[in-house]
Amino acid sequence: MKRTTLSLIAVATALAAVTGFAALTAPDGSVSAGAKAPVKLPVERSSLLCPAPSTSEVAETAYTSYTPGGKSAATDSGTATPAAAKAELKPAPLAATPGGTPAKKPAAAKAPATVTQPGKPVSAEANGGAAPALTGSATGALAPGWTVQQTSVVPAGGARGLLGVTCTAPDTDFWFPAASTAKERQDYVHLTNPDDTAAVADIELYGPEGELPSQLTEGIPVPAHSSVPVLLSTLTGEAPTADVTAHVTTRSGRVGAVIGAADDKIGSDWLPASADPAGTAVLPGIPADATSVRLVAYAPGENDAELKIQLVGESGTIVPASAQSLHVKSGMTAAVDLPDLTRGEAGSLLLTPSDPKKSAPFVAALRVVRGKGEQQEVAFIPATAAITARATVADNRAAGTILSLTAPGAAAEVKVTASAGTGGGTPVSKTVTVKAGTTMEVTQLVPGGLKGSYALTVEPVSGGPVHAARTLALPRDGIPMFTVQTLADDRGTVEVPAARQDLSVLDD
Repeated sequence: MKRTTLSLIAVATALAAVTGFAALTAPDGSVSAGAKAPVKLPVERSSLLCPAPSTSEVAETAYTSYTPGGKSAATDSGTATPAAAKAELKPAPLAATPGGTPAKKPAAAKAPATVTQPGKPVSAEANGGAAPALTGSATGALAPGWTVQQTSVVPAGGARGLLGVTCTAPDTDFWFPAASTAKERQDYVHLTNPDDTAAVADIELYGPEGELPSQLTEGIPVPAHSSVPVLLSTLTGEAPTADVTAHVTTRSGRVGAVIGAADDKIGSDWLPASADPAGTAVLPGIPADATSVRLVAYAPGENDAELKIQLVGESGTIVPASAQSLHVKSGMTAAVDLPDLTRGEAGSLLLTPSDPKKSAPFVAALRVVRGKGEQQEVAFIPATAAITARATVADNRAAGTILSLTAPGAAAEVKVTASAGTGGGTPVSKTVTVKAGTTMEVTQLVPGGLKGSYALTVEPVSGGPVHAARTLALPRDGIPMFTVQTLADDRGTVEVPAARQDLSVLDD
């Protein structure tokens, strides 16, 4: 698996007629006379990064790419810009993993999932173990809300399972609670650089006793337009540790980061980054038939985090009898098993300060298992922020798709839209009300005449904060294969200040 891969997907369209100007301010910091309030306009460019899906020769990978329609994908006249999209792939240069071993040059691959117009998902397949990592961009009308879902089925072998990940935007800081360096686990963090210059990343590991000594002090180079997988257990000489929090930062440049976790007994899946450290957290989308749920948390600040554990279920919010609280020491990883958590009722985990006056920031994630014995399958659910404007998840199927909506505080009204299918179908929308302190499942919203897979878009209408996750279940050979993707706000719009010229700000 030690290989560096590269590919570039460029999704290009005619640029939307959107321009913005910086607001002029007076020397005292006030807005100059005549300045208008900022307006929200669609973003003009989006970037996404997908890790190399698998090294298994029997892997079956599907990519689904989608930009939602509507106002965020339109020009200021309200009409979608005509799209002239194209895709481009380039071979990867040879690069070295942290151990100094050159990675294998990837096999040629055809361009996957090129969007041509908002509102219509497209898909492509890449089977086998040579599928490369992908870097991509969307411009103009295709940029606002652009999302790509990567779904792999590995039917046999040590990494067997259903692996799903929403391709990530590049950044400089990622937290991964629920990682591991245990002997039965093979956890690789995939670092992908979308830019024209090299990036240098650092990976810090924190266990139950604090930071694990690192064997890499010079950082990990990630060449331009390439992806480097790093096995976490090779980064430290400490004894194998079951519960680890990985912290990825960059000294220079930016990367996309996600962990591929494979367990010898319970399968494999992707572990996405947790939401930024905060005093409360919501982890949505725990399946009703989960047979094992393990909570892992880390406190990066100077203070310990004393957390109250609550399950937000279909009928209300309760404190589970198996574990009512979790003490997370500063700079250390803490974990607790939550046996019989759901009791046949789907839900989400809500973590709040046991004492509201002593709140401390933390990050958290769940390791969730379905099935028993040799027919088990694993998925990960990181803490996720509330949806503020819109969020989308692609690659939903006619059967096996469950959308979980959680309103941990006040009741919320939410609009859910199922797009047309990749092969055809009629979009449908539904407005639902999520009662205060409950989790609601949406399972019957499928496009009319569906062919292929479709996307689900969630837009809050009114009420309190809403957190969401999508579960995709594809049972195979008696194994309840599944994956859970949390929905993050798509940041499809940006506030652009407006101002008129005012030379008086130049006066002394």
